[in-house]
Formats: sequence, structure tokens, C-alpha cells
Amino acid sequence: MVRQGTDRQEVVVITGASGGVGRATAQAFGRRGANVCLVARGEAGLEGARADVERLGGRAIIVAGDTSDPQTHERAAREAEETFGPIDIWINVAFTTVFSPFLEITPEEYARVTNVTYHGYVYGTQAALRRMMPRDRGVIVQVGSALAYRGIPLQTAYCGAKHAIQGFTEALRAELIHNHCHVRLTMPQLPAVNTPQFTWGRNKLPRKAQPVPPIYQPELIAEAIYWAAHHRKRQLYIGGSTLAVIMGNKFFPGLGDWYLGRTAYDSQMREQPRDPNQPNNLFAPVDTTEDYGAHGAFDDRSIDRSYEVWAAEHKGIVAGALAGIGGLAVGGLLLASRRQD
Repeated sequence: MVRQGTDRQEVVVITGASGGVGRATAQAFGRRGANVCLVARGEAGLEGARADVERLGGRAIIVAGDTSDPQTHERAAREAEETFGPIDIWINVAFTTVFSPFLEITPEEYARVTNVTYHGYVYGTQAALRRMMPRDRGVIVQVGSALAYRGIPLQTAYCGAKHAIQGFTEALRAELIHNHCHVRLTMPQLPAVNTPQFTWGRNKLPRKAQPVPPIYQPELIAEAIYWAAHHRKRQLYIGGSTLAVIMGNKFFPGLGDWYLGRTAYDSQMREQPRDPNQPNNLFAPVDTTEDYGAHGAFDDRSIDRSYEVWAAEHKGIVAGALAGIGGLAVGGLLLASRRQD
């Protein structure tokens, strides 16, 4: 997309761009001809992402670095602006996780998940705001999760980090409003997604990990992120499961505790036993020599549409349909009343 009022393409920074949702998001922006700075640790994944963006019509540079390090974000911001110009959109995606009962997670593992998944968003947001606030424009996308509202067993570290991102984003949004700043924050809340997370995440469970169904394809998520970055949407719930989880937890949190305590262990594990030698990306990337791409191992079980996203993108149609239904209902009531008279 061409930046409004200029003849240049958008400049976008995406963390966690080498695989999964970040990779699919890079493809979505590349398809629109954007200039994309791709940030991650895995060199093979980054090169694959750059090839995707350029093949689809955009331009890309790569910044290899750990997003738990604030200097990685500063370097990405500096190189993006030196190469392409002012950053229009910054998208925080990078995370890592541990699938494990709480008491089996070491302090070092817990700190690592928190540093990448939460502090990485904080550092990325700071790097973006240092450049966007003086210009009084820009968009920061905090890719969230239904688990930012409803924690589930066996993912305590990840859920804690996502809850922290939610609170941090709300607090920062209020600061921007106080300062009359026009930089916008948006937070798409994700369902379970078919990504390599469940292949390369550290797993201490007896069986292979899987997302809690229903599972959605990363391209659907990426298109929703692109839409959220270009529309004034505070939050965007992606998938019916996300809406159900967040609303259910709001009104019936105790029921959620009971239900997840009964079902969420089995629903997060496949039938196959865990491979104890499976590489994981907690402390070091696994996509240094092999490009894992955007998809995980669940293509045959994944959904590529979301009625909630469609409704958000087509408010006019939805509002018109609701008004029409309302009009028909009122008309029917009036007609029934006249017949009674």
C-alpha cells in the first residue's frame, strides 16, 4: 500500500518474521508492495521470508537478532529507516513458550519465555514510539491471543506473558491519549493457529503438543493483522473460539476453570509420544539451516475463514442487515397490531 499523501510504499517492521504468523504477515504486506524489515533469530527462516516478500512484489531487509535484547529492536528500527524511510507500522509477533506443568518449568525457562514474549513487545514498542511520536503518526500492532484473557493449563509462562502484554498495551494507550498523540495501538486477539510453534516449542509433556481446536490457518490471521493495521480498531477478535473464550471468561470464569481443568490437558496433546531429541527454540533458533515456513503440522484440520473478522471488515453490510431485520420485525409487530384492531 502506498503511504497516503506520498509516493512511497509503506515501511513495516515485523518481529518474529521467520516463521508462523510473523512469516504469513510478512507475505501479506509483501503482496501489497510494502517495504518490510524482517526481525528474528533464524537465518534460514529470515532468508525464506525475504524471498517471499520480494517474490510477492515488496522489498525486504533482514535483521538477525534476539528480540529479548532491546538493541535488536533499535538496530531494526535504525536499519529500516535508513533503508526505506520513516516506519509506518511496527508489528510485534515474536514469542517463545514451554509446554509443561508449572512445577516442571525451571526459573531460567520461565524468565526466557517472559523476556522474549513480553519484554520483547515492550522493547519493540519503545523503539517504534521513539520514532513515531515526534512525527505524531504510526501504528503499532501487538499480536495478542485469547490466552491474554483466559489462561490455560500447561502454558502458564506463555499465558502470563500474554496477560502482561494486554495490561501494558492498555496502560500505554491511556498515556498516548493523555499526550494527545496520534500514534495508534491495535491488538488482534488470536485463536489457535497452525504454526511451527507446536513443532519447535520446548515440550515437557508426555506426548507431542498441539493447538486446542478449532485451529486456524496463518494466512487468515495475517490478513486480519493487515486489516487491523489500516483501520481504527482497538482490538480485533479473530475466530469464533476467541470470542467465545473471552466472553465466556468475562461472565463465567469459574466455569472456565473447571472446564479447562477437565479437558485442556488432553486437548493440547496428540496421540504420538514426544520425541525427547526434538530441537526447540527456547534459547536458540532451530531455523538456522532449515526454513520451517508459516505452517505447522495441522493443515488437514485447519480453518481458513473467520466470520468475526468478516463482520469487523464489513460493518456497513452488517449494520444494514441488522437494521433491515429490525425494520421487518417492527413492521411485523405493527401489522399484527392493526389486525388485532
